[in-house]
Amino acid sequence: MNPTELAYRRTAVEGASGFGLLIALYDTLVGNLRRAADAQRKNDIPTRCQEINHALLVIGYLEDWIDRENGGELAQKLVAFYSNLRAKLIEAQAKQSAEVLEQEMAVILAIRGTWQDLELRASSALVVPYEPEAINYPGIALAQDDHRVSSWSA
Repeated sequence: MNPTELAYRRTAVEGASGFGLLIALYDTLVGNLRRAADAQRKNDIPTRCQEINHALLVIGYLEDWIDRENGGELAQKLVAFYSNLRAKLIEAQAKQSAEVLEQEMAVILAIRGTWQDLELRASSALVVPYEPEAINYPGIALAQDDHRVSSWSA
């Protein structure tokens, strides 16, 4: 990962919601598998192993977040998904298959999209309608037509 990607990820994670962190981990997984597949095609075995090992570590973090006692059906499905994903990564290592890695990337991206949709729904459910008439702060005058602050004094 280059310094720009690392800086971007650090910025994205700081202050992120639970969904945001989950999505960042899925992005990390996809990046690991993409780099592992590229390394496999170049016959760069040490890099492939390093990337897959990191992906396995990320899967472990994701599994730790699962509430197995109270998570119900979703928790069971996630446990099965992560277990299957781990098995596929081991299979890709054994078969030295970039194709298996790319297939798993597609699955991860699809699930990531679902998490992103849920994040958008959750954030839109928290939006409070803006009612400028209800705001009456001294020193702030709201323009009638555009509801922006038109003057301010300290």
